Amino acid sequence: SISNIDNGIGIVILLTIPIPNPQHSLTYIYTALSKDPKIPGIHEFTAMGILDSRVIDYFDSTTQVKTPKTHWMRERLEPEYWEKGTRSRKSKQQWFKVNLDILKERMNQTDDDIHVLQWRHGCEGVKKGNGLLEYSQGLDMYSYDGDDFLSFDDSSSVWVAPVKAAEQTKRKWDEVQVLKDYTKGYLEKECMDWLRKFLKYGENDRRTSKPPEVYVFANNARSKTNVVLNCMATGFYPPEIDIHIKRNSRILTEDDGVMSTGSRPNEDYTYQRRDSVVILRTDVAMYSCYVVHHSTGFEITKVWDGKLPNPNPDPDPPGPVIFIILAAVLALFVLGFVLLVLYKKGKFGKSTRLYTAQPSPC
Repeated sequence: SISNIDNGIGIVILLTIPIPNPQHSLTYIYTALSKDPKIPGIHEFTAMGILDSRVIDYFDSTTQVKTPKTHWMRERLEPEYWEKGTRSRKSKQQWFKVNLDILKERMNQTDDDIHVLQWRHGCEGVKKGNGLLEYSQGLDMYSYDGDDFLSFDDSSSVWVAPVKAAEQTKRKWDEVQVLKDYTKGYLEKECMDWLRKFLKYGENDRRTSKPPEVYVFANNARSKTNVVLNCMATGFYPPEIDIHIKRNSRILTEDDGVMSTGSRPNEDYTYQRRDSVVILRTDVAMYSCYVVHHSTGFEITKVWDGKLPNPNPDPDPPGPVIFIILAAVLALFVLGFVLLVLYKKGKFGKSTRLYTAQPSPC
């Protein structure tokens, strides 16, 4: 039913962009492939709901069940919610299959390649001075093979077609006033109601600031003469944190080759971040990790103990194992392509929808 909420896509993760404290977002993402890639971990259809940067529910074409991804979603929502959500996502899976066939035909594409259709919809709210979370912007967007296909302009209540192949759908949907009214109403009201509700359900997980645990360690680099020095902080909340790797008290920067994962969510609503730099295995300088988590007043300098990992052994001569390696490389290639297609565009933007009548978002 229209009053229910359905989730969005699923390879994720995506999902490493921290959102400032005054802002919160609820996003549902659906991703469909034109055919089963037959690669473990990559599904023909996935859907997930994302609260801020945390996946809160998930569905894929293999399990065929909408499941909670947080303990408070499992505890606070009745079985009926999950049953209805499962039915809704199964319906959407069929809708995506039909529309992928339509788009392939419209664009004169064959079944030789894998094509990707994605729908993202949701809302973002900002806390005002009175403490209330108010609507800021909405998202209702379709993309095809990583490019914007059709979106809903919430401010003017029209569909926007950035490519010629979408103009037919735009004309059709612009003529359906009830669809435009529902889309606008969902983004500005129903989605915001769910956002406020989910934030309340999970507030105990977010309320307490937590300091990080800090680890400094080295692992092997590609070259046997080098190692990768890592500074890892984990278990902290909120996600804003400062991490610096020092060599003899000098802070290393990107110019020195420092790379960072940025703050990424853990399963328990805390975050983790890892900064790393490649150094010579023979380097005898003193390396340390300086971490500051301002929300908790946590500050520490942790010195690397200089322990080195054993060098990787020389590769075995070619043999049957090469086929395993090639299979793994192929899987990573396909996964990389799918991720590129799915997350090529920014998190929020204007909206889109596809062809004929689609199941109502729920």
